[in-house]
Amino acid sequence: MSKTWFITGASRGLGSDIAKAALAAGHHVVATGRKRASVVAAIGEDSERLLSLDLDVSKEAQARVAVDAAVQRFGVIDVLVNNAGFGYMGFFEDSTTDDMYDQLSTNLLGVMHVTRATLPHMRKARSGHIFNVSSLGGMLGAELGSLYCATKFGLEGFSECLAKEVAQFGLAVTIVQPGPFRTDFLKPESARYAKVGVVDYAERRRQLIASTEQRNGNQPGDPARLAKAMIRLAEVPNPPMRFLGGSIALNAAVAKLATWRGEAEAWKDLSVSCDGDFENTNVGLLLDQIR
Repeated sequence: MSKTWFITGASRGLGSDIAKAALAAGHHVVATGRKRASVVAAIGEDSERLLSLDLDVSKEAQARVAVDAAVQRFGVIDVLVNNAGFGYMGFFEDSTTDDMYDQLSTNLLGVMHVTRATLPHMRKARSGHIFNVSSLGGMLGAELGSLYCATKFGLEGFSECLAKEVAQFGLAVTIVQPGPFRTDFLKPESARYAKVGVVDYAERRRQLIASTEQRNGNQPGDPARLAKAMIRLAEVPNPPMRFLGGSIALNAAVAKLATWRGEAEAWKDLSVSCDGDFENTNVGLLLDQIR
């Protein structure tokens, strides 16, 4: 059955691959990007099943306009893909306040703007699937990634809460966690590096940036295959809360869970000792609220 996909950041990388995969599967696609001309160059001219739009996700008003245009054209948004974002790389002390706001306004607030604009239409239809594209950096912190990982960790928390809030309306939320994929993520048009350089970090900075540049173009993940996997996930009746993209992300997640479990077991006695001897504690009720 044909669905309408609304995709942000569709001018290049994973976003354009998702748009192409959705079109190939017979769906309607609303493909958005900061510059519509770039979207058209990547995917093609508008057609009966394709609508391309300007959208800077950091601008809330633009998100509302784009979503309204999509609904006016196709009547509904069945699948929302919050993909727009960029990678900021730099040690935290090298980062400026403007760097923080730029990273947050696109990678996290941008998702919220577009989701807020879309939800009323999905609630009315009592149907919809939201894909929030996170990252391996949404479950593992890394040097140079303090700002980027902050946005992706935040995105994951937002997505978990949102999933619980909208499940009552028949809506699903899936967090997509890609590992290293062969996109333009590490290329200058997508990645940004800190301009400030605290001297104490100089040697480590040089090593990490050199390593990052070496990885560009050698990532094992195929974005076209991830796009096809997302098409499949949109068709299953009970999609997962999280989908790990690629073997590196899968193995990293398994390793982190093992480390986390090990720490919890090692320190469980001290953890439990923090509970008080209160008569009016309802543990069951509290656990129900966070499940």
